Amino acid sequence: MKRKTFGKRLIDHQAIRTKLAHMARQIEATQAALETSAYQVTKMTHWEALNKLAGPIALLKAQSSQVFELCAREAAQIFGGLAYTMGGQGAKVERLYREVRAYAIPGGSEEIMLDLGIKMAVKSAKL
Repeated sequence: MKRKTFGKRLIDHQAIRTKLAHMARQIEATQAALETSAYQVTKMTHWEALNKLAGPIALLKAQSSQVFELCAREAAQIFGGLAYTMGGQGAKVERLYREVRAYAIPGGSEEIMLDLGIKMAVKSAKL
């Protein structure tokens, strides 16, 4: 990053590194869950995957949307005013921050995904 504050590069500030670490932690955990679900889908029959993975995948979708929103918001914080410009260094951050909700909604709202996830968990616990 080219941006400096108080005479230091952004990455030299502990607060910025902490934000980046939290984002990386969330991304890595979500990616691991995605890879696990993808692997499980390949090893199950269609009906078995529907019954066993529909809930966890719905929860994963909600998690992914929340992580995307967190990262877009934190990136906007890090980039400051540049995150609101449609050109230059902040262009990508501006676009993601503006469109984050548009990416999350088409697959189902978080509330619907969370509800489906918990219903499927309760259903499988009763089996």
